[in-house]
Amino acid sequence: MLELSAKDARAIAIAAQGLAAARPAKADGRAVRAMVDRLGVVQLDSVNVLVRSHYLPAWSRLGAYDVGALDRLSHRAPRAVFEYWGHEASLLPVELHPLLRWRMARAGEVAWSHVKKISRRRAFVRDVLAIVAERGQIAASEIELGKPSRKGWWEWSEAKAAIEWLFWSGQVTSSARRGFERLYDLPERVLSAAIIGTPTPTEAEAQQALIARASRALGVATEHDLRDYYRIKPHAARPAIAALVEAGVLLPAKVEGWAKLAYVGKRLAKPPAIDPARAALLSPFDSMVWFRDRTQRLFGMAFRLEIYTPAEKRVHGYYVLPFLLGDALVARIDLKADRAAAVLRVQAAHAEPGAPRETAAALAGELRAMAAWLGLDRVEVVARGDLATPLRQALGIHSP
Repeated sequence: MLELSAKDARAIAIAAQGLAAARPAKADGRAVRAMVDRLGVVQLDSVNVLVRSHYLPAWSRLGAYDVGALDRLSHRAPRAVFEYWGHEASLLPVELHPLLRWRMARAGEVAWSHVKKISRRRAFVRDVLAIVAERGQIAASEIELGKPSRKGWWEWSEAKAAIEWLFWSGQVTSSARRGFERLYDLPERVLSAAIIGTPTPTEAEAQQALIARASRALGVATEHDLRDYYRIKPHAARPAIAALVEAGVLLPAKVEGWAKLAYVGKRLAKPPAIDPARAALLSPFDSMVWFRDRTQRLFGMAFRLEIYTPAEKRVHGYYVLPFLLGDALVARIDLKADRAAAVLRVQAAHAEPGAPRETAAALAGELRAMAAWLGLDRVEVVARGDLATPLRQALGIHSP
């Protein structure tokens, strides 16, 4: 049984996520692929107030990079990344495709209700699949079968529901995206023959392998943390964890301040050094912070997404990014890319209790770099939050 201080647990977690050391000198396609492999899953989200969320983890870890490098991994052959339900809608290393076939086989249990409902119309679903097979890469909006969509977020057309069922069940896959619209094709025309031909492991074997990948990406994690990473149910995660402990892959650990037992990958058990000047703005959907309970255990930050909270009830803002400095989350920044004005707008800036004096200066540097990466000319700061004035000063913005 290992015993870890809270500080050591944070160091292990940050290092496992690729946020401990300085950014690499070169952020090329290989670096982006290595980042996806390291994390094992990059969550997708449709909100585009700053930049699509799946582009941010590579920025946080690599710095300025060509977002096209990430697109090419999933849009062009030979694909290194595929899209499926990993954590939520996610980009995943193609090697994980065989490990998620059990979920595809269980689509009738796990897919959304309106998707499962259409699956009972087998002839209609077969017709949609036949159109994909005949026409190749196609958007749901281009399939003219069944009832059209109505107004409303979930008021999909019948063709959209059918193709989403085919996607859940693995009969089609995403071949690319047009803007944020998913394009579909048959797996054998998208994924390599080597991946398609990889034998399908048993459900238990696959879930054990996914738990091991989650452990590698998280560094130190409770049972709940491990199963949340790839959304594995408790009844499946517990025997998988037990088998990995028995094999010596995972080591049980008591972490200072944690009520529940944790597990550490054998290779990650030694706490690494954290560069105190290492700074990173994190997407609210970044795997470093997406499980809010773990974020509070690791960093003491009660982080909540307020996108769906009425504006007058928001505490920190609409699209808030936690700011990591060294081994602490020291601030929360509400950001918006005003592309028409070529401005990165800080809508609010709040410091966390105990944030060091250098927080504003470090944040200013990250914001300037992010603005340049996004092709924006400058950073502007709204006078909202206790960090706004120091941040304006650090950016050299003079009050009118």
